Amino acid sequence: MFDTLSDRLGKVFDGLRGRGALTDSDVVEALREVRVALLEADVALPVAKDFIERVRVKAVGQDVVRSVTPGQQVVKIVHDELVETLGRDPAPLNVDHAPPAIIMMVGLQGSGKTTTTAKIAKRLQDRQKKKVLMASLDTRRPAAMEQLKILGEQVSVATLPIIEGQNPVSIAARAIEAARLGGFDVLILDTAGRTHVDEALMHEVGEIYNAASPSETLLVVDSLTGQDAVNVAQSFGGRLDISGVVLTRIDGDGRGGAALSMRAVTGKPIKLLGVGEKMDALEDFHPERIAGRILGMGDVVSLVEKAADTIDQAQAEKIAKKMRKGEFDLDDLAEQLRQMKRMGGIQGLMGMLPGMGKMGKQIQHANIDEDVFKHQEAIISSMTKKERRDPKLLNASRKRRVAAGSGTAVPEINKLLKMHRQMADMMKKVGKGGMKQMFGDPGAQLDEMPAGELPSAAPGLPGQPPGMGAGVPPGMGLPGLGMPGMPGPRGGSKKKRKK
Repeated sequence: MFDTLSDRLGKVFDGLRGRGALTDSDVVEALREVRVALLEADVALPVAKDFIERVRVKAVGQDVVRSVTPGQQVVKIVHDELVETLGRDPAPLNVDHAPPAIIMMVGLQGSGKTTTTAKIAKRLQDRQKKKVLMASLDTRRPAAMEQLKILGEQVSVATLPIIEGQNPVSIAARAIEAARLGGFDVLILDTAGRTHVDEALMHEVGEIYNAASPSETLLVVDSLTGQDAVNVAQSFGGRLDISGVVLTRIDGDGRGGAALSMRAVTGKPIKLLGVGEKMDALEDFHPERIAGRILGMGDVVSLVEKAADTIDQAQAEKIAKKMRKGEFDLDDLAEQLRQMKRMGGIQGLMGMLPGMGKMGKQIQHANIDEDVFKHQEAIISSMTKKERRDPKLLNASRKRRVAAGSGTAVPEINKLLKMHRQMADMMKKVGKGGMKQMFGDPGAQLDEMPAGELPSAAPGLPGQPPGMGAGVPPGMGLPGLGMPGMPGPRGGSKKKRKK
């Protein structure tokens, strides 16, 4: 979502970093470009003006101009002010009340309230071990209650039984009583929305708010609506005591202005981000990490947290042991492919790695089809257990059989087997202690490289054997030092590499 803004700011700061010294006029010119970038990203005008003024006061002066790295100093000031604009400290959900803690979900129709309700319920149940009850108060939208019931079944969270003919306030009262009698820790009320803010909507949510006295009132806003998302937040904030905002569809192609404007305009913290359609695609909002992503600094902490949530630790340790012995069969490769897919694919990972933003763009422009991973999984699944353990058994006739079973062609199977051989050879070298032979001395590379850059074989890249990358948990790798179906770290064709 922040790609366009990140690209524009990256070009501005690249120009600053390339100079040995900066004048005040250089900084002012750069800030003019930053202001244009913010406005194009749909940031509210008052927020953009205030942000630029705060940066200008700190950036125009002798401390920056005479700094050893003036360009880096300006970037740091912009980063710090982005964090300040976004809210500095994360704001977790407040559910540690005498049960049941009540969370009230409000927002316009189509913003993702019902899906977000189920995501939050699953998150509280899985992470905080809370007993959660969900209740739909949407009596206007057809099948709205049924939708929440189906989502509840998907995430194994209880929902309030549906009784036709009740009004929203009566349903809320029945839900509170059911939560108390059932011993539930948290009750989430999914209120009705409209296509726009109107008096009938505000009157209804006001009645429910007064009847339920929720500990959390979360405004769900679709970030793709841009500047209008801020207007919606102001309308609800003027009538209800909103405790926080949930931004949905952050993974979309919106311009990011809603996220940057929301805290400054409403004064309410952004608490959660919806980053996909799946029920676990919900993230805590960390201002410092988002600022890092916008400026292309990556977000390794979120990457590691995502890895911890998605990776089967026992399976990862099993693969790690085999790697240390120099063993790596096709079953292990299939597991690596599945893990990478759970982590969000190539582009999802690249966006969180420091210095990898531009590489992620190159991958995007190269039109690499991430469905190749599905094809590779299908190929491996079409093999027998013996063939997966010992790929040398795959002669021409067996390859034709596997190709027919997986809906692929023999050249694709050969490409997969070649990638596996390269990875297996690498694991054998690692098992024999040949890391310096393979990668040189990563520490020396890091000492020599400019700040904010990564060496060609960066030690923290996913896909390297467990323990090689700083902060990269075991088993969370992309297959190979490169990526499936892509060239290795040097890239290019065989002819170019020989030259």
